[in-house]
Amino acid sequence: MEQAMLLHPEEMETPGSTSWKDKISAFRSTVWKGYKSKPISHWILLALSSAAMLVAFPASSLLSRIYFANGGTSKWIISWVAAFGWPIPALVLVPTYFVLGVFPTPLDFKLAASYAVLGFLSAADNLMYAYAYAYLPPSTAALLGSTSLIFSAIFGYLLVKNKIYASTINSIVIITAAMVIIALDSNSDRYASITDRQYALGFLCVILASALHGLIFALSELVFDKLVGRRSFHVVLEQQVMVSLFAFIFTTIGLLVNNDFHGMATEARTFKGGRSSYLSVLVWGVITFQLGILGGTAVLFLASTVLAGVLNAIRVPLTSIAAVILLNDPMSGFKILSLIITFWGFACYIYGNYPRSKDSS
Repeated sequence: MEQAMLLHPEEMETPGSTSWKDKISAFRSTVWKGYKSKPISHWILLALSSAAMLVAFPASSLLSRIYFANGGTSKWIISWVAAFGWPIPALVLVPTYFVLGVFPTPLDFKLAASYAVLGFLSAADNLMYAYAYAYLPPSTAALLGSTSLIFSAIFGYLLVKNKIYASTINSIVIITAAMVIIALDSNSDRYASITDRQYALGFLCVILASALHGLIFALSELVFDKLVGRRSFHVVLEQQVMVSLFAFIFTTIGLLVNNDFHGMATEARTFKGGRSSYLSVLVWGVITFQLGILGGTAVLFLASTVLAGVLNAIRVPLTSIAAVILLNDPMSGFKILSLIITFWGFACYIYGNYPRSKDSS
């Protein structure tokens, strides 16, 4: 995206102009110039990628809860579903080599080992989220999952030496306060069949999963900077394919050790709606999870990390609202307050980092 599109409105203000009308006019002019600077195909692809993030990620979260609500019991199966779709980005990657005229990145031992470590962490991350959706309402899990922003900032500072600005600290405090509100109001959104211990375990698992997500993000940056040496669309797709492949391998091993493959037939027979509903939940879970990741990858390279952050902020309330409407999720006044505070925390982070993200793509 053009640098001009990443400017604050006040930075585009003409000398001597103080009216909001002039500011809005200058902003519109800048947006129009940015729009004209790219072909229509760029904006169509960006729109589709953004839609994929806003639809696929909430859908995969709701499908995970539907699996457990309708008779599914295995956390390994639902985490396996998240990694099973690794061939989907591979189908996008292979044509990319021909379109861009590039060659695959050489895979040496260090790079392969890095992908294996990231794959293991990703498998653990998926398993943690499986426990969260087994015991928590999707709206609560989505709100708690927003703490990944906090861990991304912390691990980015510790491992990649990314700067932490005052706005980042402010957003960390705000989002932490929102999570405390949810914890104090836990009795209002707990399913009747869930015990205190299970709810606490789900709460803990989603926080740990968010921490793992932040760690994976920071380690991915290290891989790009230290081992790959460049960032491009096909390189990120390569990492997605390899990490998902290793996550699939580790999760499959977990399924075999836990003997859950044999349990799938029993689950399919007893699942609400029958075998066809069971397979539909799993298949659509595979598709939506990978489409969400693909959409996020495309947004990063077609626009900026700022837009990706905005869309990530928007999908939190979207998931919560969809869960309330489609799954009758409990939504207390305190949870609504937590939702508003969380969105405010995201807004503070995005606004504070907006001008510093001009060159990120």
